[in-house]
Amino acid sequence: MINYSQEQLKSREKTLLAAFLLSMWAPLATGIAVIMSRSSTQLADFSRRSVELTALFVSWTIFRYIHGKKPAPAVRTKLERVAGLSVATALGLSGVIMLFLAVYRFSTSFIPGGNVYPGLAIAFLGAVTNGWFWRRYTFLNLDHSDNIIESQKRLYRAKTIVDICVISALASVALLPSRSSTRYVDLAGTVAVSVYLIWSSVRSGRNVLAKQTVIPSRSVE
Repeated sequence: MINYSQEQLKSREKTLLAAFLLSMWAPLATGIAVIMSRSSTQLADFSRRSVELTALFVSWTIFRYIHGKKPAPAVRTKLERVAGLSVATALGLSGVIMLFLAVYRFSTSFIPGGNVYPGLAIAFLGAVTNGWFWRRYTFLNLDHSDNIIESQKRLYRAKTIVDICVISALASVALLPSRSSTRYVDLAGTVAVSVYLIWSSVRSGRNVLAKQTVIPSRSVE
């Protein structure tokens, strides 16, 4: 187990908690924005944020338990694996949901439109916030390598890139709402995001499984 100082431990736990609390508003805000628009990218983004919120809660809870209760090495390893795989699962489920939605919308006569500006503002704020957390987790992991913190770094890297893709897709709908090509730009944005999320999920899952080796327990004096 990593021997964090009290200051280091509090810093990491506060970051995990802050990430979870700040993410709680995102599904609600994005859901309202979905109602105000007809963007498949935005609807998919709502699904993604909802799934990721669960992974953030799991990671924060497990981190608190591991460093509070200090379980045996084998138990710690299993819990870290659960936290890492929850992140990989969240990325994968989000990608699959988005891809399914894109295929469904492509097979219909759906035309994006409505007021996408609230969603655009939310995506921009999300990109800034997620970019900060990506940087924060990168710094924390460089200071002391930790499996849970590293999983969060990968998650927030993906979240930041996805937000940038969402901004690009929604901006095209906002700037060219009446163009027939806007439909394909919106759907292309959804597909691009879904493919990246699925790829990130596979990569994250492989990394977790490769690193999680059970450490033989040692007696503690």
